[in-house]
Amino acid sequence: MARPILDDQLWALIESRLPPLKARRFRFPGRKPISNRQALTGILFVLITGIP
Repeated sequence: MARPILDDQLWALIESRLPPLKARRFRFPGRKPISNRQALTGILFVLITGIP
């Protein structure tokens, strides 16, 4: 398994400062959202590796 970009202690600090998730609409709900941690990990991966 790859080394995680965000460790659990850092995520605990960040998670407490994020707004709560909004409920999905009943009609036309769209794509299922990913977790905030997955989104932040993806953003950090792009910034660290420099991929476009």
